[in-house]
This record gives sequence, C-alpha cells and structure tokens, in this order.
Amino acid sequence: MDSTPSSSQAPHSPQAPQSCQSIIANSGVKFGTSGARGLVTDFTPEVCYAFALAFLSSIQSRFSFSSVSFAIDNRPSSPAMATACIQAAHDLGLATQYYGVCPTPALAFVAMQDKQPCIMITGSHIPFDRNGLKFYRPDGEITKIDEQGIVHSSAIVPLDINIQPLPDVNPDGANRYVKRVTDVFPPELLKGKKIGIFEHSSAGRDIYQGLFEALGAEVTALERTDTFVPIDTEAVAEEDKQKALAWSAAHGFDMIYSTDGDGDRPLLSDEHGNWLRGDIVGLLTAKALGIQALAVPVSCNTAIEKSGYFTAVSRTQIGSPYVIAAFPELHKDYHAIAGFEANGGFLLGSDVTLNDTVIHALPTRDALLPAIMLLSLSIEKQCGISALVADLPQRFTQSDRLQNFTTQDSQALLAKLAVDPSPLLSAMALNETVKAQNTIDGLRLTLSNGDIVHLRPSGNAPELRCYAESSTAKVASDIVTKALAAIK
Repeated sequence: MDSTPSSSQAPHSPQAPQSCQSIIANSGVKFGTSGARGLVTDFTPEVCYAFALAFLSSIQSRFSFSSVSFAIDNRPSSPAMATACIQAAHDLGLATQYYGVCPTPALAFVAMQDKQPCIMITGSHIPFDRNGLKFYRPDGEITKIDEQGIVHSSAIVPLDINIQPLPDVNPDGANRYVKRVTDVFPPELLKGKKIGIFEHSSAGRDIYQGLFEALGAEVTALERTDTFVPIDTEAVAEEDKQKALAWSAAHGFDMIYSTDGDGDRPLLSDEHGNWLRGDIVGLLTAKALGIQALAVPVSCNTAIEKSGYFTAVSRTQIGSPYVIAAFPELHKDYHAIAGFEANGGFLLGSDVTLNDTVIHALPTRDALLPAIMLLSLSIEKQCGISALVADLPQRFTQSDRLQNFTTQDSQALLAKLAVDPSPLLSAMALNETVKAQNTIDGLRLTLSNGDIVHLRPSGNAPELRCYAESSTAKVASDIVTKALAAIK
C-alpha cells in the first residue's frame, strides 16, 4: 500500500479548529537532533500545515520577512508534504520560492543570503518510510528553544485547508550554492583529477558533476537510482564500502564523492576507495580553511585536539543545534570559527577569506565545501588524500547502531550502565577499567588503555548508536561489534 501523503487525502476534521500545538502533539512526529522526524503516514497534510504555520508564526515577531523558501529531497513522500507547508505560508500572506529537489545547505545558504526563513522537506539519511522537516530562520538553523516555540504554538489550523499544486521550480537555489564554491577557486583547480560521483538518490545529484567539471576535473557518474537509498555516513554499509574499492580500482579516482539523502553530510573516499570518517574530513577541512576555533560534538575523534591545529575546541552534545549554540561564545575571542560532526557535516560559523574571496558563513551542515577543500589541500601538499589522513594523530573511530531499539529502552540501559558499567565491559571481554565517564550525551566511557566506547539513543529514529575510538581501526571496529553484540 502506498503510504505517501497526497493533497487529495482528507485530514481528520474535528468539530472545531485545532491549535498547532494540539495537532503536533497528537501527530507522532517528534524533533530529533536536527529537525522533526516521523513515519510518512504521520505527516498528513494537516500535520505538515501545522508545523509550517507554527514555525512561521512563531518567528514573525522577531524577524521581518515577506517570503519563505522551500525545497525537497528525492523521497516519494516529499512533494505532497511540500504542498501543505507552502499552503500554510500562503495563508499567512507570505510569498514563496520553491527550489525543487536540491541539497539542504543550498536552500539554507540562499535563504540566509536573502534574509528569509526556509523549510526543507527531508528525512536526511533515515529510511524512505520516514520523512522530516528542517526549519531555518533568516539567520540560520533554528535552536532547541525555537523547537519548543513550534510544538507549543497556539496558532489555529483552519478546518478546510485548500492545498494547491506545487509551483514551478526556481533553479536559482542550486546555482547560487554552486557559485559559493566555484567563485573561490580558479577553473583549472582540479585539472588532471579524476572524481567519481556516487549519485544514488542524493538531492544534489544533478549539480555535482557540473560543479567538479567547472573546476577542471574529469568526472564519472556512478549508480544513480530512482529508488531512495538511505545512506548513513556514520554507518556505511559493507556493500557500499566494497563498491568504492572496486570503483577506485577500475577508474583510478582521486576521490569518490557522495552525500546522504539531502546533501548535508559528505561521504568522501581517498584515492584507494576507502571511505573517510566524517570527523577526519571535518578536521582536514577546518585546517585547510585556517579555522582558529572549533565546536564539535563529544563523539568526534580526539585527533582534533591532538593535532594542535586549533587554538580552541569546544565539545558539545550531538546535533548541529548544539554545535551552533557554541558559536557565539567562540566569536568573542576568535574571528575564524567552524564546527563539524562525526557524520562529516561541516558548519562554517564565520565568513572566511580564501584566495582573496570571501566564503560566507553557513552555520548548518554542508557536504560540498569539505570535498573541495580536501582536494585543494592535497594539491597544495602534492600528495593523495590518504597521505593527508596518515599525517594526522592516529586515532581511529568507528560507529554502528542497533535498529528498532526504542529510546525508552536505550535510556533505561544507559541509566543502569552509568551506575555500574562493569557488566558491559565483562560481556565485551575487556580487561580494562573506566578511567573517565562523560554523560553530556549518552554514556561515553574512556578506558584505562585510552580506548573509548560511547552509547547513545539516536535523536532521529528508534536506534541505539555506538561510537568507539582506539589507536587502530581494527580495535575500534571490534569495540563497536562487541558492544552491540553484548547489548542485543
């Protein structure tokens, strides 16, 4: 049965109009680490309308705007969800810009430059039977406080919502996003480089080849599909690891470039076809940009501090809103600031100047700038990307998750282990003691030999995530495997 919502579906009609708060509370849709997420069947036209109305009405007293921007990913449910969100904007008397299928950072960048709010309809990397909404104020990504303003909105949703078809697509969003990168570098920057683009169902798949070719690269498109592929850059499937190795061996690529579903998390390989961990990508990107101060989640690789590249590193909870919340404090003492997450999404917290050109701040996850900066750094250092990675302090991270593991079960487990983690260590056959324990986000245990095991509930889905760090990749992988097996 097709679970995709459509404008022809008749939402539940109560006897009297309901508030956004009431509709959202009963929808089954919840805010996670970044945006509202839920089953496609929960995103009825009424629910989508309520979320958009609540967001826009909640920020109208703080920001002056007359237009709102929208975009979608390639999920089959996204177009219908967009029609309801756009209708809410129209019913508030606002003009709209619809950029069609394009990356989340493209929408966010253009809207910020135009001083408009925007809504991205995307479930990011989660399976296609789920979807989501990401909200941006005119000055960037919403905060956790803004989320509370949305879920408690008293704005009234009308009984009869007259949803209209999607408007024509404005191609300007993707074009301006591309120019943000191409204007900084000479058109021959990547001359002689071979780039593979793993397109799958990424929202940015129609723009990446042209962008890399505009910078001089020889580009090969790989495996475009009409079936939605839920790429998780923190838990790359073994099948996708083997594909990258085979592609690199066959084509001699200098890099394979891909992203998650909405194009805000990069998946980059070295010249051998090995996918890079996202926090290593972020570290090298920040180095190439001359960043002084970083905000990164507690789950990121400790090579960040050990590298000595940055004057200040602030550790946060996991999720881009927490990274962004740390920027104002860093701004007090530093002029070049950024953040990134273990998933690779890079957040530029300030304008930076490169090649006498300003790259404007984009305080939301971006997958494109990291790829260009790593290639640029490898050209500058006259080496492959693998050599850039090898030059870093050798700390290796790994992550995976248990699916269909409820948040309630995760929290109960972590509460028990926080009191006494020894049963977990015993089940993992680790003869180590706990040297330090961090509960800023989940439970992060630093062991007596320096290894790290970190458990936390996913903020986006019923999953328990496990992160590990060690001095070798194999040990880090073994820690994750043993921890998840012990919990099963």
